[in-house]
Amino acid sequence: MKQDYKIIFFGTPDFAVTSLEAICSKYNVEYVVSTPDRKSGRGQKLKESTVKKCALKNNIKILQPSSLTDEKFIAQIEDLKPDLIIVVAFRKLAQEIFTIPKYGTINLHASLLPNYRGAAPINWCLINNEIKTGVTTFFINDKIDQGDILLQKDVMINDEDDFGSLYNKLSKVGAELLVKTIEGVFNETIKPIKQNLENKIMLAPKLNSENTRIDWGESVSKIVSQIRGLSPKPGAWTIMKNGHNEIRMKILKAVGKKSQSSKNNIRGKIVIENGELLIYNDSGITNCVIIQLESKREMTAKELINGLKFDENSHVY
Repeated sequence: MKQDYKIIFFGTPDFAVTSLEAICSKYNVEYVVSTPDRKSGRGQKLKESTVKKCALKNNIKILQPSSLTDEKFIAQIEDLKPDLIIVVAFRKLAQEIFTIPKYGTINLHASLLPNYRGAAPINWCLINNEIKTGVTTFFINDKIDQGDILLQKDVMINDEDDFGSLYNKLSKVGAELLVKTIEGVFNETIKPIKQNLENKIMLAPKLNSENTRIDWGESVSKIVSQIRGLSPKPGAWTIMKNGHNEIRMKILKAVGKKSQSSKNNIRGKIVIENGELLIYNDSGITNCVIIQLESKREMTAKELINGLKFDENSHVY
């Protein structure tokens, strides 16, 4: 039997769906708040968020405000008198909203706070070659990702993890932790802990075209970590110059190798060898395994080599 509390869930992407489904198995979620449907694709058809689709499947009422500060929307939340608001992968809430529930407003964040607060915690943990990350539940306050911590769970990062695999791993662990947190908050068995913000902490800023571009002056290990942290999306990118053609290229999987000779150690030089696409720099070789040329599908390096003739001066920058 589901416990009788009034819960409102705020979320949009796949990461939030895992949590919503876990909560629905134990509690009655009265409303889901998600972003408005957006036009997408060539036909510009309206596309629903994955959280909205999950809500429809579970017969949960849906709100899709165009503005979270709209007075009518805030009044609507007040009228619902929620016991608890849950936020997973959503925008910042106004104080007028997160202070409404009797038990407060809880957020699930995909890192071990206070480290990696910000928009892209999973990406930056991998980019910085961390060996451990985790998930945190905390009470929302007026500062982003700085509220009092409720529970945390460590998650080890495997050598084979990229953004996609770690995203899936953390969404499952996070959903379990969130259900445990909700139980503890309702039962008043969790003592919130203030975050220690005095020590130097790692941040997770929003990804953009600058910080996702590969710097071939970096070490091969850093380049490979960046590729892992941005795969499969948004993708670490570079410009490939082949003859007179220049094309934007994403590298979605790569391994580092040591260079046996200094003759090719020209920054960004492309060498095709034994069916492999190798990119050299001062510190070694980035062996590109999976790539994606602009407006093309993902392909293995071997497929690209078979379909494209490389100039001897081909390089990336």
